[in-house]
Amino acid sequence: MNDLIEKAIKAKEAAYDLGIKTTEQKNLALQSISKQLVEESQFILEENEKDLNRGKENGLSDSLLDRLTLTEERIKDMAQALMNIVHLDDPIDEVLESWERPNGLQIKKVRVPIGVVGMVYEARPNVTVDASSLCLKTGNPVLLRGSSSAIHSNKAIVQVIHRALQETDISPNVIQLVEDTSRQTASEMFKLNEYLDVLIPRGSANLIKTVVSNATVPVLETGAGNCHIYIDETADPEMAKQIAVNGKTQRPSVCNSTESFLVHEKWAESYFKDFVEALHDHDVELRGDQKSTKYVPSLKQGTEEDWGTEYLDFIASVKIVKDVKEAAEHINQYGTKHSEAIISEIEENVEAFFKRVDAAALYHNASTRFTDGEEFGFGAEIGISTQKLHARGPMGLPALTSSTYIVRGTGQIK
Repeated sequence: MNDLIEKAIKAKEAAYDLGIKTTEQKNLALQSISKQLVEESQFILEENEKDLNRGKENGLSDSLLDRLTLTEERIKDMAQALMNIVHLDDPIDEVLESWERPNGLQIKKVRVPIGVVGMVYEARPNVTVDASSLCLKTGNPVLLRGSSSAIHSNKAIVQVIHRALQETDISPNVIQLVEDTSRQTASEMFKLNEYLDVLIPRGSANLIKTVVSNATVPVLETGAGNCHIYIDETADPEMAKQIAVNGKTQRPSVCNSTESFLVHEKWAESYFKDFVEALHDHDVELRGDQKSTKYVPSLKQGTEEDWGTEYLDFIASVKIVKDVKEAAEHINQYGTKHSEAIISEIEENVEAFFKRVDAAALYHNASTRFTDGEEFGFGAEIGISTQKLHARGPMGLPALTSSTYIVRGTGQIK
């Protein structure tokens, strides 16, 4: 029996015991993990340093290195996210609907765990904690498969989680890490229908495409983020600059950072040069269409490829458009249905944007950087879904549940 199957079996078997644990028992386990992460932060950082050194040797991009990097502050943030989840309501056993049939049958629809979750992700060791904590709270064992670039970090974090769980009523078997990061093992994991109830990929567009294309286990698809900000003709110029700079530069390596700016032609006549200068002041390289380069000749000429690129870097595309309709058409053609924003003082245009643009999160006068489980009040997230079935947007606790019908009778037969 190989390591993958052995760990999948352990996770499957752990599901039955985890499913009967009380909210108090699950919360005490989360508190224990939170405390242990902080106490063993130095051990985690030392292992993370091994991944960073190897990543630099292998020429990982700055954006990937940023995702891979752990600091004392980031570990404290992960520990705090666990405490945030502790304070959230437990969705399991929540009654969604209830009714009585004419024959006297009492029917309730209640939330239940979704099952054993397979998590496939790249570079980001924080996902190890987020996925483990959200799955634990919702009664779902999780089989984690991170990338080779973060293997030392992931192993260290899971070891810390297991040590914390040994002091609780929750079995360490509910959190399993696949340490073989080969493609062959990943391909086997995609087809573990006997043990896994759902796969959640989190990472690059290529990773997500690979999982969706090859998995026989149902996939909860998270998406890449080619996110846009449309600056309408009445946009406040200072607000537009601040939101644009934040959306692009606050943390460009993440999927909710802004990759493209669409600017109304009338607004551009008065404010476009200052807008470009504000982004250049923050070291952002802009690649523009022909209209953009007429306003600022020094702009690099964009290509068709630029409109559909998720840069994850200090680079963005920019295009001049005539109205909200053209902006929406461009977004729907090149976007990834993640997060899209409009900056405008015309409510009619805002409503038109919301109705025309197809995305998991739509913003008015705010940065796309807020598409995040913690920012939405979910404590953490297991990913941001850009599909439309089961869950969409940042996925917190409810997204990791299914439902069942509880039917009570008094001897009714059909």
